[in-house]
Amino acid sequence: MAQKHIPSDILALYDVFDYKHAAAILKHDFPKEYKEICDALRNFRLTADNIKKAGGNESEMPKKLAKLLPLWKKQKLKINQTATDQNGIVTTSNSSTHIIDFFKNKVALDMEWNSKDQTYDRDLYAFRAFFEFGQIDIAIIVTRGKNLVSFFKSLGTYKKNGKTKAYAAKYGASTTHWGKLIPRLEGGRSGGCPVLAFGITDKVITKNTKKRV
Repeated sequence: MAQKHIPSDILALYDVFDYKHAAAILKHDFPKEYKEICDALRNFRLTADNIKKAGGNESEMPKKLAKLLPLWKKQKLKINQTATDQNGIVTTSNSSTHIIDFFKNKVALDMEWNSKDQTYDRDLYAFRAFFEFGQIDIAIIVTRGKNLVSFFKSLGTYKKNGKTKAYAAKYGASTTHWGKLIPRLEGGRSGGCPVLAFGITDKVITKNTKKRV
């Protein structure tokens, strides 16, 4: 269970879901990466202004996390599957390419803040393929947690082109959030790849970001 391997202060800040003992694998097989991820999650903070920013602020959230994971790099992974016919001719039958937001020592981490929820399918199927071909050993997804819906609603409304709109409307039911991710993990869409999911909750929202990122 994730609770045995994730520090209590991080459990207080995030929803956590552990698929195929990912938390234990991360902690015991990748201790340096485990510490770096825990430290990053411990110090990750958002403000209401971050969330209100135009466009749903998809790009700013990974940038915030990137500042806390300076040794992790964006990585393009590619798999070419080949087939050999009866004459010994080798052809490429399939090619899979996926860009990992944060990658280090065969640990893959993607952050999904406000994309279409089908993005999870792309991520999980990519994790599955790269795991099966030995390019990654474990995957992590950081996304919006369960209680952010209530927080979004508390932000009220804004004016755009003479119309009143709710900030919560920018974060719709068909975008990337906890309720869309967990059924996909429980359904085994990442195959044999261990996946550890963290859902950002309102506990990371603060008015003071001077000492946090």
